[in-house]
Amino acid sequence: MTAAARRNLILVVSAVLVTAFGLGIVTKARADSTPVGQLPPGPVSTTRTSLNQLVAIALPHAARASGLTWRLARGYDSTVVQEVSEADVDANVVIVYRVIGRGNTSLVFALTRGDSSSRAVKSSTHKINVS
Repeated sequence: MTAAARRNLILVVSAVLVTAFGLGIVTKARADSTPVGQLPPGPVSTTRTSLNQLVAIALPHAARASGLTWRLARGYDSTVVQEVSEADVDANVVIVYRVIGRGNTSLVFALTRGDSSSRAVKSSTHKINVS
């Protein structure tokens, strides 16, 4: 490989890393909402799985008139799982994650009055263990 080719490769790799980092910051900033405060006790489930599997979490809908919605209450390790899709299925909201790395993470959801409320009415925790 010539010196010029090496230099070009380094420039391309650097540009890709800077772009990926920048997009990560923009995505995280867009996803911000009012932090959820203390969580009431709720169910905790544990899933043991392996790489490249899908994990689906079903959360029951609140009555439409209540104005309550499920949302992530705590951060999770995005090097372990990545959200793939979300859908309304019968009386549930189903969120599907793809397992992309080894390790442990928890997906903690809170039922709040929209994204602007910090008070959780219910909680649901899903621990994911990837070996």
